[in-house]
Amino acid sequence: MNGAGARLLKLFEGHRLTPTQRRIAHCMVRRADDAPFLSSVELAELAGVSQPSVTRFAVALGFDGYPALRRYLREAQPAEGGEGGGTAGPAVRNEYQQAVHAEIENLRRLADQLADPAPVAEAGRLLAASRPLPVLGLRAAAAQARGFAYFAAKVHPDVRLLDEGGSMLADRLDGAVRAGASALLCFALPRHPREVVAALEHARAAGLRVVTVADSAFAPVAHPRDLLLPAAVGTALSFDTACAPMMLGRVLLEAMCDELPDAQARLEEFDARAAERGLFAE
Repeated sequence: MNGAGARLLKLFEGHRLTPTQRRIAHCMVRRADDAPFLSSVELAELAGVSQPSVTRFAVALGFDGYPALRRYLREAQPAEGGEGGGTAGPAVRNEYQQAVHAEIENLRRLADQLADPAPVAEAGRLLAASRPLPVLGLRAAAAQARGFAYFAAKVHPDVRLLDEGGSMLADRLDGAVRAGASALLCFALPRHPREVVAALEHARAAGLRVVTVADSAFAPVAHPRDLLLPAAVGTALSFDTACAPMMLGRVLLEAMCDELPDAQARLEEFDARAAERGLFAE
């Protein structure tokens, strides 16, 4: 990638872009040298989107419109000029490397956040004490909820996965409360479904203590009575990447295991049964 592409990646970094807008961004990076001279119609055709989408993309980056974005790129272009001859500098990362390094940075921030283990320890106590333990995650967060529930079921006596919306969701929450649930774990990732916001309101009204893994402490699901644990998602690719939320989910599993006195015995029992059944190809 040349300097123009690197400058574009820097411009896009940190902006919450929709999948369509990210498609435009990737197209501009691939055509970095041409980007300052493309009309909005030409860019739309190259990216396979509508012309109004290009305009909205420019506004999302903080410009008045696409002409202002193009003017910015043209004015910045001379800065790409040579510094003269001499030894080439370090290789510029391509867009895929940039995405990986952005995720690494998200994990570093999570590691710094975990320097204070108290919030995670409190969450572990709440989750371990809840019988049953409902685990909520819809749409983009469904995979995180499903992964947590899969492993949690090996050590917790009653885990109830809630990964589908619809009119039955409130019924299933009510059923968990009637069975004795005291807490709910929610994975909430962008874009946040309204159903998740409504489900959490229902859970709080029913008396459940909510523990939420979200992309930000300012996410739409945030509530002052909840225990919210933030873990940033990556936004460098067309679709969000969620390495940090997944890692935080595993950390919560560990904290919950620390609060379950029979967790190790349950794991050993599972391993013995798996060996008897020849469950794994090892």
